[in-house]
Amino acid sequence: MFPKVHAGMEMDDTNSGKSKGNAEKSLKILFDKMRRFPGLVWQTVWKVGREDPRRVIHALKVGLSLTLVSLLYLIQPLFVGIGQNAIWAVMTVVVVLEFTAGATLCKGLNRGLGTLIAGSLAFFIEYVATKSGRTSRAVFIGAAVFLIGSAATYMRFFPYIRKNYDYGIVIFLLTFNLITVSSYRVDNVLKIAHERFFTIAIGCGVCLLMSLLVFPNWSGEELHKSTVFKLEGLARAIEACVNEYFSDAEKEVSGDQSTEDPIYDGYKAVLDSKSMDETMALHASWEPRHSRHCYRFPWQRYVKLGNVLRHFGYTVVALHGCLRTEIQTPRSVRGLFKDPCIRLAGEVSKGLRELASSIRNRRHCSPEILSDHLHEALQDLNTAIKSQPRLFLGNNSNQATNMLALAAAHATQKQGVSLSRVKTDSSALRDWKNKRATEQSKEPERKFLRPQVSKIDITGLEFSEALPFAAFASLLVETVAKLDNVIAEVEELGRIACFKEYQHGDEDIVVTCEKPPVNPAQNQLPSHGAD
Repeated sequence: MFPKVHAGMEMDDTNSGKSKGNAEKSLKILFDKMRRFPGLVWQTVWKVGREDPRRVIHALKVGLSLTLVSLLYLIQPLFVGIGQNAIWAVMTVVVVLEFTAGATLCKGLNRGLGTLIAGSLAFFIEYVATKSGRTSRAVFIGAAVFLIGSAATYMRFFPYIRKNYDYGIVIFLLTFNLITVSSYRVDNVLKIAHERFFTIAIGCGVCLLMSLLVFPNWSGEELHKSTVFKLEGLARAIEACVNEYFSDAEKEVSGDQSTEDPIYDGYKAVLDSKSMDETMALHASWEPRHSRHCYRFPWQRYVKLGNVLRHFGYTVVALHGCLRTEIQTPRSVRGLFKDPCIRLAGEVSKGLRELASSIRNRRHCSPEILSDHLHEALQDLNTAIKSQPRLFLGNNSNQATNMLALAAAHATQKQGVSLSRVKTDSSALRDWKNKRATEQSKEPERKFLRPQVSKIDITGLEFSEALPFAAFASLLVETVAKLDNVIAEVEELGRIACFKEYQHGDEDIVVTCEKPPVNPAQNQLPSHGAD
């Protein structure tokens, strides 16, 4: 009996020792995280400010604006004149002041006009309601709230109003109902509404002054720079995609390719830009003519150019997908078409960079943007493909030799690799069918949902290894066709926006952006409520 008790005590001591060790390890990890936390916070703060110093300036502008409107509370004479409604000025600054001047103007004017119209209509409703009795007044106010609330809400579904004045209608509904309903129980509600409108006007005025006069950030410039960045990103993506496709080194495919893939980073901004382009164009339409351009700038043309670039980007996405297909053309076969493909991609990238430079400098693009080198590269690629007809079309004769096998054999002779395991003959399909029938006869109970062909069996089909390159070459030629659409849209933008004419020597100032600019979406703060 004693040995059993002793053994149990030893087990308890062992378990308690393990628990104590785990607790000490957890505490050590916790203390280590707490020790590194201040450093991580500082690194994040420094990184956000270094990416775009305008964020720091905007934060200081918001702090200064809040301090100015807080003086309505802190200074006694101002507080006596305005009273408790001074808090509405602080709330207005928090809600209205945005990163760009256009966004601030849009929200500020919507808020001011919504409050003014709602207050004026509420005064009229109150004047008519006071002429009736107590009971009739309640019925009249209820009917007015129902009719105006329903009508204003229905107007929010109109596309133009929803796009430009949705926030103003929300403010109108809020202010109108607060004043109208409160006037039935509170005697001095009209005075309160007047003071509230006055403090909101003060808050909107401070926001507009800060946005327009103190280091302003213009939505139009953000949209302009974003368009340039998207063109340069597509140019980088096409070059990187073609260079990787014809590279000699085998690249490992990771599970998440979107984190550090330069090709993905090149076209990602184009695919995700639709809503942001429309928002920036809307805010830019609210901005005053702040530059030397004395005419109304066609910001909506930037949105149309963004749509054309997205269709161009879809082709780049498909081109990128050719690098990740399960069935790949042997590198020895790709090498037969490497030179014309690389030259063709280089000319397309050069054209996109020329378009980016013309938009950046607000000038028309070069008339030689589609140079003879581009047409020569197309002709060379066409000639190279026609010179290898059996590679893509095959030969019905049993004695004909598959071009893929010859190319693979030529490459492997240099590398010392045996081709005894490579099947490129049509007999591979018959072998697979016979093997499939044998397996089904051996296992009659097994149920197959559908026939599944393995990767090895697919590669055994005759001429199948040439199909991936055919798709890749077709998409590369498609980028040339869609480049014409991009050029036409850029030229139309330059014509409407009165870009300066192209002069010889302007191509020397083409600058590529090595460090990608900050995505304008990262500077858009979440929208607030209707307070």
